[in-house]
Amino acid sequence: MAGRTDTKTRILDAAEKLFAERGFSETSLRLITSKAEVNLASVNYHFGSKKELIRAVLARYLDVFMPTAATEIKRLHLAPEHASLNEIFSALIKPLLDLNKVRNGGTIIFLQLLGRGYIESQGHLRWFITTHYGQHLSTFVQAVSASAPHIPPAEMFWRLHFTLGTIVFTMASADALNEIAASDYGEHNNTEAIIRKVIPYMAAGVAVPVTSNE
Repeated sequence: MAGRTDTKTRILDAAEKLFAERGFSETSLRLITSKAEVNLASVNYHFGSKKELIRAVLARYLDVFMPTAATEIKRLHLAPEHASLNEIFSALIKPLLDLNKVRNGGTIIFLQLLGRGYIESQGHLRWFITTHYGQHLSTFVQAVSASAPHIPPAEMFWRLHFTLGTIVFTMASADALNEIAASDYGEHNNTEAIIRKVIPYMAAGVAVPVTSNE
């Protein structure tokens, strides 16, 4: 298409940037329409509501990431033994980095959006993800549970959310952390290097045995 980007894509691009920077709750439709240079009727026509727009923004990434991640994890099941947690988490690296093909900086943007969804208690997003990507999500959870069978399901629920919080915070702070690492330790890391650094930490945290409070 020659000339200006189509209206729907402009709305998605503007909403994505604002959602990642300001959060879902703090971003109004009027702010989005102003940045996208469209009228409110265009948003209603293409998406119907703000909730549907939020889902559409995330779907651009989830439609790419979830099937690819599930395929990578299933590949691990071809081995005669259960994959380690390090291997399972490492299998997500390529699907995450491939999001940079969706748009420049897509890996970090996606994780920021995902983090916003949990921080702001966007319950409709949990419904959306489990409804549309539940099978892929189950592939991941089952693989992790099989690799750490000593962790009860309820405890695994908490640990996987702690894991999500870890990667979201790390990637959201990547620029600042890189500056500190370069200044204090002469170390230079790209996005993949940072993800690989955090994986052993996450894997160890998920696998540590449950201790009694008594």
